[in-house]
Amino acid sequence: MPYTYPPAAPSISGDNITISRFLKDPTLIARRLRTLAEQRFIADVLLSGRFDAVGGSIAYEQNESLYSDRAPEPVAPGAEYPLTSISEGTAQLAKTVNWGRDSEITDVSIARRKMDPVNRALIKQVNQMVKTVDSVALAAIASQVTQTSAAASAWSSGSPTILRDVLKVVANIRALNEGFEPDTIVVDDITWANAMSDPNIANLLKREDGLAPIYTGNFPEIAGLRFLPTPNLPVAGTAFVVDSTQLGGMADEKLGGPGYVSAGGGIPGVEVKSIRDDLKDLYRLRARRVTVPIVVEPRAAWKITGV
Repeated sequence: MPYTYPPAAPSISGDNITISRFLKDPTLIARRLRTLAEQRFIADVLLSGRFDAVGGSIAYEQNESLYSDRAPEPVAPGAEYPLTSISEGTAQLAKTVNWGRDSEITDVSIARRKMDPVNRALIKQVNQMVKTVDSVALAAIASQVTQTSAAASAWSSGSPTILRDVLKVVANIRALNEGFEPDTIVVDDITWANAMSDPNIANLLKREDGLAPIYTGNFPEIAGLRFLPTPNLPVAGTAFVVDSTQLGGMADEKLGGPGYVSAGGGIPGVEVKSIRDDLKDLYRLRARRVTVPIVVEPRAAWKITGV
């Protein structure tokens, strides 16, 4: 029988030999994990900066002013230009945490249920990784952002003023005159449902293009802001209006090590590894992310309470 090189890519629904080939290849597992988790991390959307935490920690400056300490002055012909100092932000230090878990997949479960136990293990690992990292990042944001205002009325009430509440916060952030431009609002799932079904907003949307939430189930950009729902906000009934380009970033540490492969794509920093345990006739699937959220500009976000 002729031997084909390179061999065909493993199928996700084949026999035990095909599944075993898949589990022995960390690159294929990483690709599958990336497909499942693409664009799932809200932490990486809000904290869009990418930092390398070399040695397990990262030093950064917080609340650095956009301006020099002194304004320009009139300079007479032939006169020396006056100097100004450039103040730096408050020095901060953050330490990474290795978030990870293993899952065991036995040969018996593969023989009886084929690819199903592998898919279930990967999906649950992804869901738990997203829940954990997002919860830590959102808690960090909530603790650092002190600018706050209350909604004029609850967004679930009979007369909500969602658009006005949001636009007033956008105006407040712009009024800081620090170059912040809000582009995202983060809410819990119930608040997102209230906003999406608000008749005051619905009446302002175009109906001809079929992109209204009643048709798509998705919320379009409103006043230049994208609405992102998450179940991982530390306090329900609170919305965050954010300039995601300025707020901060995720500092990932690349530990490396034999057998680890980066998942890449929409889950930066996540590494996976497949370990064969012949003593127990099973595979151990490992996913980890060594990271810490960094809030560089707390004034780039604003809380709306009582939504």
